Amino acid sequence: MNRFDWKARLAEIHSSFPGTERKPVIGITGNHVDTDCRLSEMYYKSIVAAGGVPVIIPPVADAGVIANTLRQIDGLLLSGGADYNPLYAGEEPLTALHGINAERDLPELLVTRLAYDRQIPMLGICRGIQTLAMALGGRVAQDIDAETGTGGAARVKHSQDARRSEPTHTVKIERDSILHSLYGTESIAVNSFHHQAVADPGKRFKVTATAADGVTEAVESREFKSIMGVQWHPECLEEGIELFRWLVKQAAHYREAHRLHDRVLTLDTHCDTPMFFSRGVKFDSRDPQLLVDMHKMTEGRQDATIMVAYLPQPTMGETFSSKVDFDVSGPTEYADIIFDKIEGIVARNKDYISIARTPADLYEDKRHGRKSIMLGIENGLALGGNIAGVKHFAQRGVVYITLCHNGDNDICDSARGCGTNGGVSRFGEQVIREMNRNGIMVDLSHAAEKSFYDAIDISATPIVCSHSSARALCDHPRNLTDDQMRALARSGGVAQVTLYGGFLKRNGEATVADFMAHLEHAIKVMGIDHVGIGTDFDGDGGVRGLANSAELINFTRMLLARKYSESDIRKIWGGNFLRVMNIVQRSGK
Repeated sequence: MNRFDWKARLAEIHSSFPGTERKPVIGITGNHVDTDCRLSEMYYKSIVAAGGVPVIIPPVADAGVIANTLRQIDGLLLSGGADYNPLYAGEEPLTALHGINAERDLPELLVTRLAYDRQIPMLGICRGIQTLAMALGGRVAQDIDAETGTGGAARVKHSQDARRSEPTHTVKIERDSILHSLYGTESIAVNSFHHQAVADPGKRFKVTATAADGVTEAVESREFKSIMGVQWHPECLEEGIELFRWLVKQAAHYREAHRLHDRVLTLDTHCDTPMFFSRGVKFDSRDPQLLVDMHKMTEGRQDATIMVAYLPQPTMGETFSSKVDFDVSGPTEYADIIFDKIEGIVARNKDYISIARTPADLYEDKRHGRKSIMLGIENGLALGGNIAGVKHFAQRGVVYITLCHNGDNDICDSARGCGTNGGVSRFGEQVIREMNRNGIMVDLSHAAEKSFYDAIDISATPIVCSHSSARALCDHPRNLTDDQMRALARSGGVAQVTLYGGFLKRNGEATVADFMAHLEHAIKVMGIDHVGIGTDFDGDGGVRGLANSAELINFTRMLLARKYSESDIRKIWGGNFLRVMNIVQRSGK
């Protein structure tokens, strides 16, 4: 086609437009020179060649502009440019510092931090890798020669005179890295145009490539996030297209997960956020004390959580009031205070969040763009030994009661108890039957094995384990054996795998990889219709890779990467649990 025949080109576009593929949108941070926002053509051409749609993000430090921009993109490319002002790192400028680009420093740091909170895939190039370090807890060397020694190796020249498409030095790639998976080699030749570099990647990143003199050449996320930075300029190298393809691919996965969350209700069946109420937390703000708040739920595309009133079990000689932060006469009053405080939070933010009592309430909230809180009780001690407490809490909207916690109570024996009752007590049997009559789910997380099997026999409706993992993978008495899982499935119940590290791995740090192993073990033993997720956030739950509510969108990405269908993801993300809730609530009417 003649390049000047624009009418013919327009006609071609018009004819194919309805079927145009939705490609990932990649935001590229623009450079600032004099009074202009500029961008090398190689950045946006590389994004197009990799299958993405490039848009330029101007250096504007306006919160509304940044937030709205991030809503429109699926991936972020942090471009190269001049030095960072060292004052942003709390440092004074060294004499070796080159020219800074103050116009873009603050906007770019804000964009990066907020993109990180939203789990947006990121690729940083040259200045971009330094942006990642500056924004996310690392440190940048103002000048390589002034900062780092050679460790006995000859200093590599990190600012070449050759043309940009000419590689001038090599970098060593770590085997367990994204770069190694892309290039399949432990060494590649790259170009070099910098005198600053990452001096310390911080706890969120690991170094994945270095120059011969030890200078950091690449970093990637330690948190299983799609974030990578390189010190060279891949947009100028033929082989560099692999990095842009990686970014576009991750952006496509991110967009797919977001679109899935538009259709699927996402429910976390156990969080302990009320444990922090006495500390003056602000649920409607991004509170650093909390793993669950409205901002983090929004960023992680989480629709709902079951927020529990946790009641610690007194030991011999202790009183309940000595175990809690509020001045109360007993456990029932304490649980009511917690629910009062939750209702107060909801009343102050009624346009954005509500209390849901039924699955239908959850779906209604989702249709209207509201988050949902459901109420639960962790430890039947809340009844205060009074069977009438069951109806009282049913009227308050409690959807489940965890029969015990870490210690035997008057209802049943705990997995961490002494076998006081020999399983479920006579009072406990009355409690379970009363819960059946009042439409409250029986939760057996924390229960001893004998209590578990007793409760299954007693309950007229399926039981749940709101936050439990697999003993076959982590031999902890609090976890479920395979036989327990099979019994739970036969009775129609569900087990919600938890993110509490000590229930995922006995020794060393547990990560999201361990959580996924427990989930898939439960699916193998019980079947896809009997599993879900109960994070235990704010109750010491949370692992590297799924550390708070903002990161829950990454759980969906992992399920998609493992080829789970939308139907299966819907079940895991709360569908199975809500099936049981419907059965229990209908039987209680």
